[in-house]
Amino acid sequence: MELILSGVLLIVFCASMLWWSRSLYKANKYDLSAVALVVMSIGLYAFMASTWSLQPWDERYHALVAKNLMSHPFYPTLYENPILPYDYKQWAGNHIWVHKQPVTLWGIAASLKLFGTNVIAVRLPSILMASACVFMTYRIGRKLFNPRVGLMAAFFFTINGLIFDLVGARMATDHVDVFFLFFVTLSVLCALNFAQTRKYWWNLLCGLFIGMAILCKWLPALIVLPIWLLLLLHYKWSFKQFFFHGVALVLVVVLVALPWQLYIHANFPLEAAWESKYNVMHLYQDLENTGKPFYYYADVMRVSFGELIYIPFIWFIVQAFRKKKDGRYWTLLIWVIIPFLFFSFSATKLQGYIAFCSSALFIISALFIDKLLNKEIKIKWNWLRYALLVLLFALPVRYSLERLKPFQGIPKMPDWQSDIHDFERSPDNTSDAVIFNTEHPIEYMFHTNATAYIGMPTESLMDSLENVGHHVFIVKEGNRPEKRDSR
Repeated sequence: MELILSGVLLIVFCASMLWWSRSLYKANKYDLSAVALVVMSIGLYAFMASTWSLQPWDERYHALVAKNLMSHPFYPTLYENPILPYDYKQWAGNHIWVHKQPVTLWGIAASLKLFGTNVIAVRLPSILMASACVFMTYRIGRKLFNPRVGLMAAFFFTINGLIFDLVGARMATDHVDVFFLFFVTLSVLCALNFAQTRKYWWNLLCGLFIGMAILCKWLPALIVLPIWLLLLLHYKWSFKQFFFHGVALVLVVVLVALPWQLYIHANFPLEAAWESKYNVMHLYQDLENTGKPFYYYADVMRVSFGELIYIPFIWFIVQAFRKKKDGRYWTLLIWVIIPFLFFSFSATKLQGYIAFCSSALFIISALFIDKLLNKEIKIKWNWLRYALLVLLFALPVRYSLERLKPFQGIPKMPDWQSDIHDFERSPDNTSDAVIFNTEHPIEYMFHTNATAYIGMPTESLMDSLENVGHHVFIVKEGNRPEKRDSR
């Protein structure tokens, strides 16, 4: 009964926000209409984020590094106090952790500092950033085309299943891709504002946010540069203006992004050099062993954005070539095409890699629907027009419900998580504690002060640890640590 009630309440909440948004739209209060969608997105993302434990993919590592960064923001560590030898090339078990750029980790660390070391605090920045992207997508769609396009694009963002999975960390790359999506979308909005208003500070903000995007997920953030160029060309900027402001933009990007790269190579040369090499290895080696084909991203579009996404996308490509001088079309097309091609040629492929193209695809879908509603797209049979309209909304909503699973409720706390919290509250929870033989060492280190490992040590190793003041605990049944009897 509780499961049904929670699902009904969620659906009633969403229906209420949609009704409010539609009422505000009809009253020509477009920004407030978008705010209603933002409120709806916060509710949906919070529902997706409401699980008791860290997700077993990347999230638990990001959370632990962020927790450690609270004490030393410029010294990123996974194992804060490594008791056993480690391989610095193994990002899932090393000490110095520069496997990811720092901005996402700093953001999570700030949330943990404010709200405590808990799972929801880990996900709160992603909830807020993804919700902000809803409004930014609306603003970009409105500025490029009209308010209805912006609001429909914002709606598609609000209910998108791919975004749900990233915010709830139910997909590898999780919060890193949400932060990256946020800063790329914000950079594009700043570039658009700059191109339209010619106020220089929008350009400086654009450079700042591109730099921040690089500090989330490295060089794919440079997709904003050709978008910036196309927007300035569309709004008839002179070559002299383009050159001067382009130099300023690149200078700001370098000033923001370069210091961290120099810092980690100077202070952690082995780890930084290996991670630089590892990043390049993604291009020619399938590091995730997924075996995905070249056309993977073209295929997964139907899953991420609805099965009919190909119709508006192909229509949009045709329109871009018909309107060669209309930079608005080419701006959105470049935003999608370049990342899709780049990651298609890359050997390592994950669904979340193309999430930062989402806003562009939502705007493309919304523009196609807008043209259908205005009957600017000629279709002989009205029934086909209406069928297209229904399916373009219904299929993304169906995928949204598949990801939400509103009537399954919040998963119960697993037994191993309860055991971790029991240890967390016990007097044994000290920095001298070492836990062995647990399947959840990262989670233990996130929630407690102990150092934890998967395997069983030798008796001599445990003796030596106890001789230098460590308290050794062994997991024998379930995941409940028991203090070692040293006899």
